[in-house]
Amino acid sequence: MKFSRDHGLAERRTTATDAKAALLEAYKAAHAAADPEREARMAERAARAEEREKRHAERDRLKAEEKIRAEQEAREREAALIAEANAEKDAREQAEASRINRVVEDEAARKAERDRRYAARKARQG
Repeated sequence: MKFSRDHGLAERRTTATDAKAALLEAYKAAHAAADPEREARMAERAARAEEREKRHAERDRLKAEEKIRAEQEAREREAALIAEANAEKDAREQAEASRINRVVEDEAARKAERDRRYAARKARQG
């Protein structure tokens, strides 16, 4: 047989309010039961976040060390190039000074030879 009772507005409102209250109680009970699990999940999530931060910090530290090492190597290469350029410059200057000294000595020797010949000629002429 069909349920033929006429439900009035007040009864429907009461039934809806009771259903909502039952749902809220069920949610609270489930939430309270899951609370230890939730705490464990939150602790695990926090531990993973901390490990991730440690990995990021280590990676940043390694990148900073690599950057410092690369800058140091660049400075050393630059210093070596400067020292090499200075050594080449000094060698060129020494070669130039040596060549100038030889030219001056050759010129002095030629002059001395010319003066000797002149003195010999004067001595012969008398």
